[in-house]
Amino acid sequence: MQHIRNIAIIAHVDHGKTTLVDCLLKQSGTFRLNQHESTEERLMDSMDLEREKGITIRAKNAAFKYKNYHINIVDTPGHADFGGEVERIMNMIDGVLLVVDAADGPQAQTRFVLRKALEAGAKPIVVINKIDRDNASPKKVLDLVWELFISLNATDEQMDFPVIYASAKDGYAKVELEHVTGTMEPLFDAIIKHIPPPRAHACEGFQVLVANLDYSDYLGRIAFGKIYSGKIKVGDSAFCLHINGTKLPGKITMIYHFEGLKRIEIQEAHAGDIVGITGFEEVFIGETLVDNPERASVPSKPIDPPTIQMEFAVNDGPLAGLDGKLVTARHIRERLTKELRTNVALRVADTSDPKVFHVSGRGEMQIAILVEQMRREGHEVLVSRPEVLWRRDPAGNLLEPIEKLYLEIPQDNMGAVMENLASRKAEIVAMNHHGGHVTIEAHVPMRGLIGFETDLVNQTRGLGVMSHLFHEYGADRGEIAARKNGSLVSMEGGVAMAYAMNMIQERGRLMVEPGDAIYAGMIVGENARENDIPVNPCKEKKLTNMRSQGDGKGIQLNPPLKLSLERALEYIGPDEYVEATPKNLRLRKKILDANQRKRATQAHAAKVVTE
Repeated sequence: MQHIRNIAIIAHVDHGKTTLVDCLLKQSGTFRLNQHESTEERLMDSMDLEREKGITIRAKNAAFKYKNYHINIVDTPGHADFGGEVERIMNMIDGVLLVVDAADGPQAQTRFVLRKALEAGAKPIVVINKIDRDNASPKKVLDLVWELFISLNATDEQMDFPVIYASAKDGYAKVELEHVTGTMEPLFDAIIKHIPPPRAHACEGFQVLVANLDYSDYLGRIAFGKIYSGKIKVGDSAFCLHINGTKLPGKITMIYHFEGLKRIEIQEAHAGDIVGITGFEEVFIGETLVDNPERASVPSKPIDPPTIQMEFAVNDGPLAGLDGKLVTARHIRERLTKELRTNVALRVADTSDPKVFHVSGRGEMQIAILVEQMRREGHEVLVSRPEVLWRRDPAGNLLEPIEKLYLEIPQDNMGAVMENLASRKAEIVAMNHHGGHVTIEAHVPMRGLIGFETDLVNQTRGLGVMSHLFHEYGADRGEIAARKNGSLVSMEGGVAMAYAMNMIQERGRLMVEPGDAIYAGMIVGENARENDIPVNPCKEKKLTNMRSQGDGKGIQLNPPLKLSLERALEYIGPDEYVEATPKNLRLRKKILDANQRKRATQAHAAKVVTE
């Protein structure tokens, strides 16, 4: 056990966690590149979406040998929406590498993940990464890290953290800036020296707290976790202590150990190691596996609750089933149930309509990633605009989730951004000016943040940086103005025609191209004004027997507004859906028929008046 080290790598988005893990795996000799593999490719980002977006979505295990030490390492997501992944792995580890960008310094998510690590009692090593950047200022960033530790009430022992300066991209680390090294050895040595051996008991009975799950078609569920006490052998009988108090027997059919990114089968494992165990039909994250049903379960930390909710509905549009194969309510329910097995921060609830499900999570990005995965697997689904989950205090007053927002924007754009924040009921907490940039800290209602990122990109020409974390449930901040523009809604189905679209584009901005399939109730563009307008994009030019000069030549269409999935979910109104299919993203009204839509609007208005 003295020769095992369990560490997690934590940081804000894009500060170089995954690149650092790759560098450690390669330099320890655990992973050797094949001839066809690029040195630039990130090994740890195994999901397609992770490679495309350049972010980590799922916490992943790896391990490497250095000298005669076995080091288990967990790469964690840096985005606040995937905070559930960070929280549950804190039970497995004894130390953390806090990676901070030498130019950007500690960001919002750095604070969130560091707080979780310090609460779990993990020993930190601060890695100031990207010291090769032109605008890097490692000493200034180190001062900011000190301030961050103090603000998080770190203990004296935690404040006494070692600092390593590194460039994971170029593959070197050093203890002092003036040192010259070409390898990561100073970091390897710091891990062995400063991270304590696992907090575990070798002699007592067997206990494992399940921190992660995987699924194999041949072996069933694979439960990953740290062995808190005792040892385990293949063939041993064991029990799963469920959260609801039931105790189910099982038999250990296989034990996995990590070497690099590979899972290696082993016959027995001892206290302190991180292993994968199979042999249990029903096992969930946060439950304990033991050798004796009388043994106590290992306490696990509660996960932060979800704050937003969306509707997932069966696609009932005229074009349903043309792209995807998995289109029924049963398919959607099975896929959501499968996601719940491994995603602890997600909740799924049935509604009065068997074709509609309520899915709640931490943020719209987390749910958008799920929708994108479902699209790629062949599902078709309708998704509504995100809505925040309200609560009531003991006195019966409404409470809404408030986020802590951190912004860094150019000074020239400050007026426009501050006006935007004011309209979203934000409360400015702190503001600092430094070298042409302004750092703003604000408390904003979560519903006020929906769609804010797009506004920020437009107002700062892409130079603004934002990150946000859940702060608290606070008093209702009142009404927040929604989208200012109405929609151009198609009256008829058919194929979009350039002739008709040329006339429609005078009303607003189009979202479809000539030749696209259209149906009644589909949104084909954004109106320049606040109200919705019915239009007919399928109208053809009637032929006459009169010759005219330049027939059909004078049509010039503006480029259509193409929305990504996350942007579409922010964009749609409360009465609209995003139709996500494997090949298309369409926007549509919840009620496709114009007359029924009008009746529903009148009924809703009458209900509001009576209330």
